[in-house]
Amino acid sequence: MARIAGIEIPNHKRVEVGLTYIYGIGRSKSKAILEYVKVDLNKKIKDLSPEEINRIRKHIESEEMVEGDLKKKVNTDIKRLMDINCYRGRRHKKGLPVRGQRTKTNARTRKGPRGSMIKKKK
Repeated sequence: MARIAGIEIPNHKRVEVGLTYIYGIGRSKSKAILEYVKVDLNKKIKDLSPEEINRIRKHIESEEMVEGDLKKKVNTDIKRLMDINCYRGRRHKKGLPVRGQRTKTNARTRKGPRGSMIKKKK
């Protein structure tokens, strides 16, 4: 297993898909990284040479914001919204959907389980 940005990437995956195991890297960013470091998209992780893995690792560490740094940035952005008390920040504080979804019937993921109004008979 190759270890890139602190994440173990499975050997049986293609490189393009394997890089998406890293938080902050999706398919399009994965393709861009592999084009930049000149590695074939269809190679399996186990078929990569140590030199190719090092090129990918160096590029991700120097150019991309991934894993801990990205999570920290997202959390500070949300905290800033809550501190300035804007609409989105208030929705975050209340635990409601932030992007305009309806809440009368849906939004169970964000609001949590329904409060039971009637006690069930045993």
